[in-house]
Amino acid sequence: MCLFIETICYEHGQLQLIDLHNSRCNRTRNHFFGAGTDLHLELFLSVPTHLLDKTVKCRVTYGREIVSIEFEPYQIKPVRSLQLVQDNTIDYAFKFADRSILSQLYQLRGQADDILIIKDGFITDTSYANIILRKYGAWYSPQNPLLKGIRLESYLRENRVTPALLRPDDLSHFSEARIINAMISIENSPVIPIEKII
Repeated sequence: MCLFIETICYEHGQLQLIDLHNSRCNRTRNHFFGAGTDLHLELFLSVPTHLLDKTVKCRVTYGREIVSIEFEPYQIKPVRSLQLVQDNTIDYAFKFADRSILSQLYQLRGQADDILIIKDGFITDTSYANIILRKYGAWYSPQNPLLKGIRLESYLRENRVTPALLRPDDLSHFSEARIINAMISIENSPVIPIEKII
């Protein structure tokens, strides 16, 4: 059976962006399983008492129904350099539990902390996060990410980030890069200097 994941951030006593997680989860279920009844993930997420004062990564694995839920304290890993890696066949439009293709590409990172995937000549995502780039105080994201993450979706709706077609040659026009996902916001993302994207 094909399985999918939602990674939900619990922080400051609340599940973050839960409505967007619910929407993506149910879109995925409807697409693959024709599931008619929506899941409301917050009804299944009871953060353990000993983690209530921490930032927690809630990992929900699901198919038609929820398969498993895991909770663990979360700390952002330092990502300060990216290796450009090309793959024109990769397809990760849904948040599959099987990340084998991303793991294979990650092995090509060399001395860098992570990879930045190029598909059909355009910048997409890192191995586990969306990328945003700053120019003159404004933030831009690849117009065609492999997976439009929940955090990116929220920023696009708030007009905090502007989508753009971005090629590797465009990187020099930006002052810095950051990664974002459900667990990492603009504010707490490590800064990646442009010269560290190689």
